Amino acid sequence: MDNPNFYALIIGTEILNGRRQDKHFEFLKDTLKSRGLRFSGSFIIEDKPALIVSTISYISSLPNSVLFSFGGIGSTPDDYTREAAAIALRDGTLHFNQTFKKRIEERLKDNPNKHPINMAKLPLGAKLIPNSVNGMYGFSLDDRFFFMPGFPEMSHPMVEYILDKYFKDKGKKEYRYTLTALCRESEFIELMQKAPDGVEVSSLPKIYSDGPRATISVASYNKELAQKEFQKYIDFLDKKGIIYAIGEGE
Repeated sequence: MDNPNFYALIIGTEILNGRRQDKHFEFLKDTLKSRGLRFSGSFIIEDKPALIVSTISYISSLPNSVLFSFGGIGSTPDDYTREAAAIALRDGTLHFNQTFKKRIEERLKDNPNKHPINMAKLPLGAKLIPNSVNGMYGFSLDDRFFFMPGFPEMSHPMVEYILDKYFKDKGKKEYRYTLTALCRESEFIELMQKAPDGVEVSSLPKIYSDGPRATISVASYNKELAQKEFQKYIDFLDKKGIIYAIGEGE
């Protein structure tokens, strides 16, 4: 897939009610950025089957979407992600993956609790994702939708494995230029409205005791295009006599 857009689905009521802190967003943001890959969105949702299904379905409908889903693939009654993935992306049925089933059976041979065997029930066509920590696999569908445990120490190495295996040469260098001006961001609206295709322009307003400031960021995968567009803001500020500093802010 060319130009993949990455999305995170972080499943866990315990994150939303504050019993556990999310560690996936920052990891993905930094990891994807370091590889020149585009992080397009992140969703944190409750452990509710219909919500999980609808979120997976929505992400799958987006152009060039790649999903990293964290949580809900265990064997307890509140682990709904395997079935939700089957409903959203397949025919709704789950089937034993024999490789995974055999691994779990080996672990359970002296354990009377057989519930973990259900972790090996996966949607049709699922591929296994290695888990270097405890050997309990994640799974993927269509080489685009990747489902992993909620535990960062397990899932983050899995993310690195996935990126190396499927997206190693898909990254692009982004060229970003930034300035901060002593004015309101409304000064730049007309310029921002005229941004050409292939250029991302964003503004960040701030208010200080001595007045407003606006940070403008211009980015593109085309260096010449980014520089040309950024120069328009410099020319505009020079013409208006507005004080600014290049490279300030984010």
